[in-house]
Amino acid sequence: MIDISKVTGYLYVGSRVGKEHADELKVLNFDLIISMIGQMRPDEIYFLPPFKTLWIKTYDTFFTPISIKKLLEGVEAALPIIQNKGKVLVFCVQGKRRSVAMAAAILISMGHTGEQAIDALTTARKVADPRMWYIRRQIKAFEHYWHKRELLWEGK
Repeated sequence: MIDISKVTGYLYVGSRVGKEHADELKVLNFDLIISMIGQMRPDEIYFLPPFKTLWIKTYDTFFTPISIKKLLEGVEAALPIIQNKGKVLVFCVQGKRRSVAMAAAILISMGHTGEQAIDALTTARKVADPRMWYIRRQIKAFEHYWHKRELLWEGK
C-alpha cells in the first residue's frame, strides 16, 4: 500500500513510490508528481501518460542541504498545477524531510508562513520532520527568498 498523506486539497506528501504503486496513483489522479530522491530515478512508468513527473535530485544532510534553486524548481512546476485546481504529490525515500521541505516551499508560495507550513505538515504527516535543524533552516531560507522576490515583483 502506498504511504502518502493529504496536507491540503492540492498537496500530498509521501514516501518513495515504486512501479507497484502505479495503479493506486492513477486512481488518485495527481496532476504532478515530484520526486526528491537524489540517488534513484523514479520508475519509468511515472514518465509516461497519465503521469507527469519531475525528478529533482536532492540529498538532505547538513553537508548537502536542499538548495533554494531546487526548491524553486519544484514550486515553479507546482504553482501552475495548483492554480488550475490540480493536485501535486511530493515524495522522497521516507516522506520525512526532502519531500516535506518541498511541500513547505509550495505552501509558502501559496501564502503560508514557514511556521504555518511546518505546523500543517507535522499535523498531516506524523513522520514529517521539518523541524530537523538543517531542513528547518532551508524552509526559512526559502521563505525569506520568496518574500524578497515578491517585494521585487511589486517594486517595493
